[in-house]
Amino acid sequence: MFATDNRDRGKRLMKPIIEQSISFILPVTVLVIVPLLIEHTWVITWGTLSVMGFLVGLIGLVVLVISVSTMMRIGEGTLAPWKPARRLVITGIYSYTRNPMITGVLLCLLSESMLFGSGRILTWMIIFFGINYIHFVFIEEPGLLKKFGKEYLEYKTNVPRWFPRRKPWTPFVKQG
Repeated sequence: MFATDNRDRGKRLMKPIIEQSISFILPVTVLVIVPLLIEHTWVITWGTLSVMGFLVGLIGLVVLVISVSTMMRIGEGTLAPWKPARRLVITGIYSYTRNPMITGVLLCLLSESMLFGSGRILTWMIIFFGINYIHFVFIEEPGLLKKFGKEYLEYKTNVPRWFPRRKPWTPFVKQG
């Protein structure tokens, strides 16, 4: 009986790790695989543009890591659409923008295009943004409204989709 309990506990502990690992297929595909397939020259010529690109990339990675860890911790979900958050995340980085993960990915793609002087990666970034814009407007946002109702509607009304607010949004909480 003790061995069975340990196996069950091990499976419960491993499941979130496996789910999170699989969910990283998306950013790896967008940030590594697609750029490797479309760009053939991987040379950095250090100058103002590449230094700025490096800094933009660092910001993008920080935004991506913070948003993913917040989604995992508070939302109890992954960055993958097949394992969405169970709870609406409206605090931390999500109180500035509703889609910080995509913002982080876009900054990383912009960084890659700046570092390598790549119009192809810049074009991919624009295509990726367009695909996500359509997905968020027509699929994700209506789904979140259906799932979270008024709470999401208030959040959506006060927090911009892509470009962050200057100050974090805090929902009005009625005192009982």
